[in-house]
Amino acid sequence: MSTFAKQAAAGLRVLLVLTVITGVLYPAAVWATTRLPGLHANAEAVGTTLVGVDREGDQWFHTRPSTATLPASGGSNKGELNPDYDEVVAERRAEVARRERVAESAVPLDAVTASASGLDPHISPEYAAIQVPRVARATGLPEQRVRDLVAAHTGGVFTTTVNVTALNRALAAAG
Repeated sequence: MSTFAKQAAAGLRVLLVLTVITGVLYPAAVWATTRLPGLHANAEAVGTTLVGVDREGDQWFHTRPSTATLPASGGSNKGELNPDYDEVVAERRAEVARRERVAESAVPLDAVTASASGLDPHISPEYAAIQVPRVARATGLPEQRVRDLVAAHTGGVFTTTVNVTALNRALAAAG
């Protein structure tokens, strides 16, 4: 057998082995791992607070608006000079003001604008503060207890933010 034939045969074997590993075994292992119990609860990844999960209902704190749907991420391509964007922000401001029973002028900017990825779990302390009365009413917890939970999940290095995913998990445990 010539040197060329030997090298071609070796290359073909490597190609077949890598095809089986990367095209069959690895995807099968990833698929099987996602099916293991205990990794997800209520369609929410367990053990991470890096992704904002907006839960429905008055008993939960709400994240920033999102144009993304899980598992994808991405922002809107509408900018501040787009009239549609202004309309969407105005609608969101009116809806948040109604839901939280505050004046539209009291609604913080992060309550009506999406983050760049659409998956940010953080909100401003101001947005959390206007949600406290609603959450307290819906959960039956005293407002001070809800404020204490907010304070416990407030932090940051460059800016002070509240992690809504962690806060809602703490609310679930407290209620």
